[in-house]
Amino acid sequence: MFPSRLEHWKRARGFIESFCEGATIPRQGCLKLCLVLEELFLNTVKHGHRGGSDAPVWIRLSASDGQVSLTYEDRSPPFNPFARATREMLEALAETRREGGLGVLLAHGLTSTADYAYLYGRNRIRLTLA
Repeated sequence: MFPSRLEHWKRARGFIESFCEGATIPRQGCLKLCLVLEELFLNTVKHGHRGGSDAPVWIRLSASDGQVSLTYEDRSPPFNPFARATREMLEALAETRREGGLGVLLAHGLTSTADYAYLYGRNRIRLTLA
C-alpha cells in the first residue's frame, strides 16, 4: 500500500523491482510491468486525486507460468480506463493534446488481459502481462 502522492512512486517502483527479482522476471518484463504501473499510479495522483492525496493505492503482484498478474486499486472517483468510450475519446483527442493522455492506451496495449470494476469505493484494475 502506498499513499497517492508523486513522491511515493519511487518506493512503489522499488516494490515492483523487488518482486521481479524474487520472481525471476526477465528485465524486459520488469520494465514493461513498471511502465504499466507507473501510468496507473501517475494517473491516480494527477487525475484521480488532483495532485496527490494520502488515500491509499494498493498493488498486488503474482507470477505464474511466465505471466505476471497484477491488481491495482485506488480510492479515486470511478474511472474505467479500458472502457471503449474512454479509448475512443483518447484516440480522437490524440492529435490535439500537447502532452499526456495516451498512457492508458499504452498500458492497455502492453497487457494480455485487462479487467475493471468499481467495488466498495475502489477502482480495481486487474491486468495480465505475458
